[in-house]
Amino acid sequence: MRGFTLIELMITVAIAAILVAIALPNYTEYVRRGARSEARAALLQAAQWMERAATARGTYPIETATDKEFPDGLKTTPSNRYDISLASADGRTFTLTAAPKGAQANDKCGSFTLTNTGVRGVTGVNETVQNCWNR
Repeated sequence: MRGFTLIELMITVAIAAILVAIALPNYTEYVRRGARSEARAALLQAAQWMERAATARGTYPIETATDKEFPDGLKTTPSNRYDISLASADGRTFTLTAAPKGAQANDKCGSFTLTNTGVRGVTGVNETVQNCWNR
């Protein structure tokens, strides 16, 4: 009779496990990097909306507990891994923040920020702004 021995089968399983142990973290990081890119694009899109709104009315829209001017369509990324929020107290400045949630919550880049002057930032992590915004 011909067939596989238990040792041959266990060697095959061990090799497969090693490949999965290497591939899974790389794949997870690849997915997170794609979601970070999506968050940066969503922040830029929201900033463009803010500039168009400011051009039309003379001040930036504000977002308070009672006055919700920021559109719901801009409050999350398409993959739903980041929430976009607006901080604008006086209508002359704004700061947009993309906060990770769900599977993205432990991301190495944390939350992305973008101000009305175009200043880009990250909060809650030790990574540099350049590393997170450029990759």
